Amino acid sequence: MQPLGVSAYLLRSALAVVALACLAVSSGRAAAPAPAGAAQAAAGAAQPAVVIPRFSDPNARIEGPNLPAGRVVRWATGDDYAPFHYIDADGQPAGFAVDLARAVCSELKIACTLQAWRWDALLDTIDKRQADVILAMVRPSPELRSRFAMSARVHQTPARFVARRDKAPAEATPEALAGRAVAVVTGSAHEAFLKAFFPKAQLKTFEKADAARAAVRDGEAELAFGDAVALAFWLNGTSSNGCCRFVGGPYVDARYFGEGVGVLLKPGDEKLRQAIDYALQRLDESGAYAEIYLKHFPIGIW
Repeated sequence: MQPLGVSAYLLRSALAVVALACLAVSSGRAAAPAPAGAAQAAAGAAQPAVVIPRFSDPNARIEGPNLPAGRVVRWATGDDYAPFHYIDADGQPAGFAVDLARAVCSELKIACTLQAWRWDALLDTIDKRQADVILAMVRPSPELRSRFAMSARVHQTPARFVARRDKAPAEATPEALAGRAVAVVTGSAHEAFLKAFFPKAQLKTFEKADAARAAVRDGEAELAFGDAVALAFWLNGTSSNGCCRFVGGPYVDARYFGEGVGVLLKPGDEKLRQAIDYALQRLDESGAYAEIYLKHFPIGIW
């Protein structure tokens, strides 16, 4: 996924956030349609339904935290990947990861610190004893799993199709997309997925995701396939000109799009990992996770 610039993210999401009180929060994999955001309302288009993903098992029973009294947990996150983590206009860490980290600490009733780091220094903070945990949108890999322990998942970004409203197929099946021009980033996991499962689609490849999206808007392609978060903010923003909507999906094949992200910890810190998993489950059950999710992702991506 290409991150939104902080100023662009704040501008795009400002109107959408005011609709949060009206959005229907789902406790499972279904939700009522949400009212249209201001940008799409102006274009006469309805917001897609907002579904809150659930990553915890409601039937699981995780033991309560058993952390040493007085322990302070040091969190590290990234500084330039809105809406997940970034530096706001006041120079403070902000974003989904920041709010979730604070909620975990509040649930556990422990003292925490949080610092945003450059991407090239972030993963070294635990080894250098500059942080106890990392919460950032770092895709798990065999190398990452050999280096860190990881909590339960906190986020997963699916892949989605968007299509021009005047040429949108009723469904996004391999048969329906046969012969249709689909814009996608060259060399990406999304391109590989299309080649494997939509072999008869006519792929139009681009170096950048914004160019692929523009191709659909401008009629050079009928659909685009990519990161659902980036596509959702584009659909709700001004640069799409209300051209398009989601079609089909979501797609979450871990071989192409990853298993989702969790909190990274030093291997062997089981008490802290268990405490974080306990807090995440409690936040899910109480609806606090849903509130944080809707604050930063007010546009449906599932």
